Amino acid sequence: QVQLVQSGGGLVQAGGSLRLSCAASIRTFGTYTMGWFRQAPGKEREFVGLIRRSTNSTGYAESVKGRFTISRDSAKNTVYLQMNSLKPEDTAVYYCAARGIESSEYDVWGQGTQVTVSS
Repeated sequence: QVQLVQSGGGLVQAGGSLRLSCAASIRTFGTYTMGWFRQAPGKEREFVGLIRRSTNSTGYAESVKGRFTISRDSAKNTVYLQMNSLKPEDTAVYYCAARGIESSEYDVWGQGTQVTVSS
């Protein structure tokens, strides 16, 4: 069984912070690149950021760069999305996803969690 279980969503005011967690039931968790995506009502799913396998280097969409930080705790098999200086435009359902060495796409997804930022 391969599962991603998310937590940490909620309602926050603009300028506030929130941390999302994604707990993975994956053997050799460190060999998976982990991505974060979001989907707002009426919009396509968009890439937020990622943390790469082994090196744990990160990359972010321009819209969140400087505000969001992705990290991984391999001992806990958990990846985090720390969101600071939140804006109403960040309101969306957020998803974590995993991509194994053998995969060209993210093929394991979390259930999604709602983040709502009020103005």
